[in-house]
Amino acid sequence: MTPPLKFFLFVTASLLLAEASFGRLIEYQTLVVSPLSKPSASPLDDDDLTWTVDSGALPDALPFSGEGSASVLLPLRHRDILHAANSTPQSLFLLRLERDAHRVSTLEALAAAAAGSPATGGQNATRRRAGAGSFASSVVSGLAHGSGEYFTRIGIGTPLIYAYMVLDTGSDVVWLQCSPCRKCYSQTDPIFDPKKSRSYAAVPCGTLLCRSLDVAGCDSRRGSCLYQVSYGDGSITTGEFSTETLTFRGGTRIGRVAFGCGHDNQGLFVAAAGLLGLGRGRLSFPSQVGKRFGRRFSYCLVDRTSPTSTRRASSAIIFGPSAVPRSGAVFTPLVVNPSLDTFYYVELTGISVGGARVPGVLASDLLLDPSTGKGGVIVDSGTSVTRLARPAYAALRNAFKAGASGLKPAAGFSLFDTCYDLNGKTEVKVPTVVFHFRGQGPAGSPADVSLPAENYLIPVDTDGVFCFAFAGTDSGISIIGNIQQQGFRVVFDGDSSRVGFAPRGC
Repeated sequence: MTPPLKFFLFVTASLLLAEASFGRLIEYQTLVVSPLSKPSASPLDDDDLTWTVDSGALPDALPFSGEGSASVLLPLRHRDILHAANSTPQSLFLLRLERDAHRVSTLEALAAAAAGSPATGGQNATRRRAGAGSFASSVVSGLAHGSGEYFTRIGIGTPLIYAYMVLDTGSDVVWLQCSPCRKCYSQTDPIFDPKKSRSYAAVPCGTLLCRSLDVAGCDSRRGSCLYQVSYGDGSITTGEFSTETLTFRGGTRIGRVAFGCGHDNQGLFVAAAGLLGLGRGRLSFPSQVGKRFGRRFSYCLVDRTSPTSTRRASSAIIFGPSAVPRSGAVFTPLVVNPSLDTFYYVELTGISVGGARVPGVLASDLLLDPSTGKGGVIVDSGTSVTRLARPAYAALRNAFKAGASGLKPAAGFSLFDTCYDLNGKTEVKVPTVVFHFRGQGPAGSPADVSLPAENYLIPVDTDGVFCFAFAGTDSGISIIGNIQQQGFRVVFDGDSSRVGFAPRGC
């Protein structure tokens, strides 16, 4: 028998084994091998984020109940650039995974608390008392453990001052640090002084706004409402609940936005002044400005580990009618959790690897039980790594490993148990991964979201180790994180009660 014939038989046997294990030939796509590198841009040098306007030339602020037709766009950046100067690429990535663990703990705790309470319509279940237009902005990544990964720049008050604000789809309350500070962390811009703003107003005790808070109190001397928001890592913000005017790039002004003026802020917050809550609850920014912007917003996130981050694509968030793409998006209905109104729940019915549905990824393991508030899948901007219920994750991982058997295995890294040594390679073939949602795609097609290879096999060091960017969870709730979302325009359409994914949307 000649060597060429032996080689032919070996290749044929390998293909037959692949067909036998998957029932068909495996579908692959190309991954460009780009090890971790340090982000070079600084938000302080970015024209998108350091915009200024002439306060005297600004139009009067519209109340958030006003009607409008314009959209607002805001540029975003990832929080890692705040640490880039004195950190290695690998240490930045480890910090990100550490924040991610705290973030997931926070979301799991909220979901567990709500599921353990009677169904009362959202976060009210855990409430306790203590004594049509559009606009857009850039997005940057990052504030605190448990709070979010991307931030933007907003004008606060009259006359306005500028502040970096973290965006978070997993929380509702808008807040920022205010003087006088009993305890404040270091931030890039001067701390907001409410006494210097003509448009600032404290919310009185006993009002509907005050009663809408999960944790509220009352300053008996001033008769003003007090708020408190805490996060999974122990970070906390406490202060006066109030209303204020927000100004966005381009001069769009929105008056009487309810927010927390934090005089006591503790925890691992970095550089940013506060947080813009984008959840589904009544006090979130999209809900407050819903009559003007239709409770519609969308973002596109460019991850620093992605090859696209070296091109002209940039992260941004849009509020208003322009947030919804006219074509090309896959939409899935939002699922209501009667016990928790903050999160954006969707129905993930299955996942395919290499062109075939993974039998062990069962819709029943990913389904929300509305009677108990347990389980379900949420789309979250502040979680990096997608978490799936343990049985679904194990089945997905095993299917991917079978399809990627030609890659050289590497030791696990942090929470990742499936990694590969791609050192010395410029590109490799990896099995395709597709999310299947309930709903409908363009022209009546299935609601399938095909992930680029860089959204699920990611670099974790500078030596060419790449890991499968999923993890398992035993808490019941599954989370679609921002690594899997990168490069898509993710649409949150509150008025139509749906979430959309538009590929190549940045």
